[in-house]
Amino acid sequence: MTPNPPGNTFGRLLSLYAAMWRNSVTREMSFKANFLLWIVVELLWFALQLAFMSVLYSHTDSIAGWSKWEVVLLVGCSNFLQQLFTAFFLTNLTDISEHIRTGRLDFMLLLPVNTRFLVSLRKVDLGAYINAACAVAVMVYAAHRLHLHPTALQLAGFAVLCAAGLTLHYSLMFLLSGIAFWTVRAQGIVYGYYNLFNIARLPDAAFPRGAFKAVFTFVLPMLVVSNVPTKVLAARLESPWELALLLGMAALWYGLSEAFWRYSLRHYTSASS
Repeated sequence: MTPNPPGNTFGRLLSLYAAMWRNSVTREMSFKANFLLWIVVELLWFALQLAFMSVLYSHTDSIAGWSKWEVVLLVGCSNFLQQLFTAFFLTNLTDISEHIRTGRLDFMLLLPVNTRFLVSLRKVDLGAYINAACAVAVMVYAAHRLHLHPTALQLAGFAVLCAAGLTLHYSLMFLLSGIAFWTVRAQGIVYGYYNLFNIARLPDAAFPRGAFKAVFTFVLPMLVVSNVPTKVLAARLESPWELALLLGMAALWYGLSEAFWRYSLRHYTSASS
């Protein structure tokens, strides 16, 4: 099978996404207790991360030159990106292997809409938006404690870099999800990558040069996704190459994920074959 041909207009895709959003709201409100409980669990996990940093800074004034409130700003940024990723993509990407195994992908390929768009954004996790808002509140408070007054240019740069970080995470996990075309089930690989998000809440300068830092900077760039946007807000950016690295990695991995998706679809023989 071949990928759907291009030609879907932005307005049509936006209307489709609005319909999927309404469907997600209906589904979430059917299980209100689960919806609220998951929000509480995520907030508790976020609080534990902040508490862990407080314990560390009760024994030191800085980590690799980062003060306590700079690290709180970093943790807030990391959680903000993680929650946005969860809101838009996590459930959808973990469902790809089930679409392939059960044959639902066959039906999606027949629809007059870009299949990648459909499998990537079909469901919305509404609770993650609330948790993302809490992360923003923590970032605002940390910025206040640091006496930061970011300019409009800094805020715009932060937004662009966050979008690049989301694109990078999405592209890598979408590529890993595509392994299900060959293995049928790939949830373990996808969730394994998702668990690596915790590395993003640590200052990149805290890691010594070596294989670990190289891998998580250039291969699985967890140390880039949150650190670079935070450095822009905190005026800690050491080189414009860090900006270029994040933007370049986002474009590179998106292109690779698209190429792998198209290759996989060309070799897909449907669940009934």
